Amino acid sequence: MSRKKEKERFKEVRNARARRDYFVDETLEAGIALRGTEVKSIRQGTAQINDAFVRIDKGTPILYHAHFAEYAFGTDSNHNPYRPRKLLLHKREIRKWEQVIQSGGRTIIPLRMYFSKGLVKVEIALCRGKKQYDKRDDLRKAVDLREAQRTVKHHI
Repeated sequence: MSRKKEKERFKEVRNARARRDYFVDETLEAGIALRGTEVKSIRQGTAQINDAFVRIDKGTPILYHAHFAEYAFGTDSNHNPYRPRKLLLHKREIRKWEQVIQSGGRTIIPLRMYFSKGLVKVEIALCRGKKQYDKRDDLRKAVDLREAQRTVKHHI
């Protein structure tokens, strides 16, 4: 298959709920340790990271609750769709984020997953949870912006 068609088939997987439910403070690109059938499943576009989160266990960042559907043409040694996956980061980045998380009030959430030079990368973010009134304010701002754009469009 040509490279152009391959790019059209898979663009990226986004976490739709991340920016709605969290304030994003800091982002970082991380590699992810995957098996062959998982990569093929991602290329087909059957991955979901909406419920996923990252926890640092014994100095190792691990992605939990990410769903990579089983590869349709895989054998009986196909991967487990919900298995925890190791993220690949530098030690200093891990230590820095681990200290911030231990101080409280923050969590690590994956924002998107994409291919970069043939490798799967995950953009993770250090986030603070939004309260209900923060979500309402964001919705109100979006509605006001949409109405302003609509009135400017009709007056021009």
